[in-house]
Amino acid sequence: MRATFEVTQTPNHSRNIYFLSSFEGIPVHPHVGRFWEIIEKYKVTKFYTAPTAIRLLMKYGREPLQKYDLSSLRILGTVGEPINPEAWQWYHEVVGQGRCPVVDTFWQTETGGHVLTPLPAATPLKPGSATFPFFGVEPAILNEHGEELEGEAEGYLVFRRPWPGIMRSVYRNHERFENTYFKKFPGFYVTGDDVSESFES
Repeated sequence: MRATFEVTQTPNHSRNIYFLSSFEGIPVHPHVGRFWEIIEKYKVTKFYTAPTAIRLLMKYGREPLQKYDLSSLRILGTVGEPINPEAWQWYHEVVGQGRCPVVDTFWQTETGGHVLTPLPAATPLKPGSATFPFFGVEPAILNEHGEELEGEAEGYLVFRRPWPGIMRSVYRNHERFENTYFKKFPGFYVTGDDVSESFES
């Protein structure tokens, strides 16, 4: 697996036993085919990058990819921010050649791993959506008053109960940990992110 973010980012330390980081820098240096060159050279099967990089590469179109053999790819992943449906479609159809599932993930350093993620070849995919909670994770959507919203809704993304990977504290400042993640809505882990739930196919 190849990832394109910096090894120095905190979340990546736990991930480096699973994959190699391909490089640091911008994806169009020293040339616009840098990602695709690495995929071809090392026969990369799983490619994980940020939506910002995908949107940048979209501006250059399909031509830079056509010079390289990307047939080794099996799974595409995104992380770091929500991916818009147009970028998801381009990633799936152009980079993945319509055959690689796009695993759009939501997680934080604090969660210790993915908490919202599709499972390749098992979960129905929806462009721009991280789809479903991972095993043992119980998300909820709250409004500004801390009331839980049901059905199609938009609001604060929270989690009802802990899971094995969740952080336990902030080093030498447990009060900060409690204030940051639990004070706004007591009884819930508060991600600080907004979320929307939709039942569209």
